[in-house]
Amino acid sequence: MTDHLKIALAQANPTLGNIDGNVTLARAFREEAEAFGADIIVYPELFLTGYPPEDLVEKPAFQRAVQKAMEDLAELTLDGGPAMLMSAPMVEEGKLYNAVCLLENGKISARRFKNKLPNYGVFDEVRVFEAGPLPGPIPFKGVRLGVMICEDMWFTDVAECLAETGAEMLIVPNGSPFDHRKPDERLNHAVHRVTETGLPLVYLNQIGGQDELVFDGASFVMNGDRSLTVQMPSWKESLVITDWYRKENGWVCETEEIIEPGDELDQIYHAMVLGLKDYVEKNRFPGVVLGLSGGIDSALSAAVAVDALGAERVHCVMMPSKYTSTESLNDAAECAALLNVKLDSISIAPAVEAFDVMLQEPFAGLEPDITEENIQSRIRGMTLMALSNKLGHMVLTTGNKSEMSVGYATLYGDMCGGYSVLKDVYKTTCFRLSEWRNANFSPLFKGAPGPVMPQNVISKPPTAELREDQKDEDSLPPYDILDGILYGLVEEEKSFAELVEAGFEAHTIARIQNLLYIAEYKRRQAPPGVKISTKSFGRDRRYPITNAFRDKR
Repeated sequence: MTDHLKIALAQANPTLGNIDGNVTLARAFREEAEAFGADIIVYPELFLTGYPPEDLVEKPAFQRAVQKAMEDLAELTLDGGPAMLMSAPMVEEGKLYNAVCLLENGKISARRFKNKLPNYGVFDEVRVFEAGPLPGPIPFKGVRLGVMICEDMWFTDVAECLAETGAEMLIVPNGSPFDHRKPDERLNHAVHRVTETGLPLVYLNQIGGQDELVFDGASFVMNGDRSLTVQMPSWKESLVITDWYRKENGWVCETEEIIEPGDELDQIYHAMVLGLKDYVEKNRFPGVVLGLSGGIDSALSAAVAVDALGAERVHCVMMPSKYTSTESLNDAAECAALLNVKLDSISIAPAVEAFDVMLQEPFAGLEPDITEENIQSRIRGMTLMALSNKLGHMVLTTGNKSEMSVGYATLYGDMCGGYSVLKDVYKTTCFRLSEWRNANFSPLFKGAPGPVMPQNVISKPPTAELREDQKDEDSLPPYDILDGILYGLVEEEKSFAELVEAGFEAHTIARIQNLLYIAEYKRRQAPPGVKISTKSFGRDRRYPITNAFRDKR
């Protein structure tokens, strides 16, 4: 029995499906931990495969590769270095579990399975995993480690079972994706578990982007008196060696290392940066190409791209038409200069004229309408896709959540592309984020300090410039009203009556609700984008395309 443990916490960024690469990453963290004399190193949830593996985890060849990698890592512990708490999908008696394995003395000495399988929002683990039994503690060097996996911490009975069966500390490997409310929720659940059991708790989360999800890290250690003794950084890989001592009232972590997280806008902006960075780099794109219109959405998207990838990997294109104002041309040029990115100008006028000629006969006698506006948008989309095909850069779309909610976007036009950093960001938040980035910088950014867009881009009335003197508010309510209604309908699932009671006009609510529902078919064809809110379109909010329900009571 020991009275002192050094526990290494590896807040790391695995790549889903890259089992060999994740093994290499695990070994590198372990070597660093060994240099500090760690007894054991803990890795985040499903670290060996990346999280969430979705249906890939059901592939037999994948399962065999995971088993082999786990056995190889176990053999590594014959070297006398730190033991490993490694998480991966594991098959036992023909059933597939979300598992944590203790690797020591050259073998897998213990396994514990996730008991609470989340089946809401972005999670559908019930689809692929079996729920394990309530776990008992894992003995290690005479210490009983109570391991509960991610969702297990959100319920009372798992921690209670571990405490009742003799656990001396709680260790929680996580694959907990970011949303703007999540940090407080995690901390609150940890406080409840510590209060109920009297045991200290280690919360270890991964970082990195995986398709639409982004993991913020922000791992922490809480002692049995509910004091926060370790707070690891958000948005970056980190290894912390924690020193634990057995006291009269139980185990205590005496390491003190607190890195305060940023405010909400800081967190959202970092989420977009990391989500885009990992999507581009893990999918091996050389960079991104996007349309820079002189508007706020494209300017903010370009700023995120530069901070994620560096200016040399961001190619911006201005695609003016006869409706493009000199103001927009100047704003786009100034924005590109501030970001130090390449800016090409490709006029779409010849293509518009060609379409006018092509469609002259079938359109004879018909007045111009949204058709001609959409043609312009689709010409721009085709131009960007052509550049992508020729040069290899991924097209970054620039639409925001307000527009996508009400269908204020053109299929195969401004919606075409490989990824969207603003997909889950309302327009009013885009304004706030732009002001934030003009005034703030982070060492994690690859761009330069200082303003990233001219103030005029933020302050001028938004417009798509697809017809003469067009403004967004010609066809939409002011964005503070629109976003207020959308937040109620989407994030909070409020009823028509509740929104009326909140002060919104009934006819505006009815119109926005209808636009929200009928635009579902567009959102199904939209590119993936970073999840920021509690109800992102796609994984979180899954509504039918054909839907006649309208709440008008």
